[in-house]
Amino acid sequence: MALTKEDVAGIADYARIALTDEELDQMTTYMNDAVDILQPIREYDLEGVEPTFHPIGDLSNVMGEDVVDTSERALDIDTALDNAGSKRDRYFRVPSILGDEEGDR
Repeated sequence: MALTKEDVAGIADYARIALTDEELDQMTTYMNDAVDILQPIREYDLEGVEPTFHPIGDLSNVMGEDVVDTSERALDIDTALDNAGSKRDRYFRVPSILGDEEGDR
C-alpha cells in the first residue's frame, strides 16, 4: 500500500516540518521508495516469533563496576589537573550547561 501525498503531509505536520508542494511530491516519492526497499522483510515467516522491543533483551545493566586503575596508566590528581583551564580543589571547573548564571555550584 503506497503512501499518498496526504499521508506524507500528515506525517510532516505531526513532525512539524513545513513542506512546499514540490518538496511534498519529492518526499512522497522518497518515502514510498523506502517502503519498497523494506518489502522483502515482510516476506519472512514470523509465525511464533515474539516481538523484540530492545535488541539486548532482558539485560538491565551494561555498565561495569567502577574500579580504580592502579596500573601505570592511572594519573594522580595533580598530574591530571596540571593543564586544566580552570580547577577547584580536586576537580576540573567547567562552564555550566544548565543555564546557571551564578557560576560556582
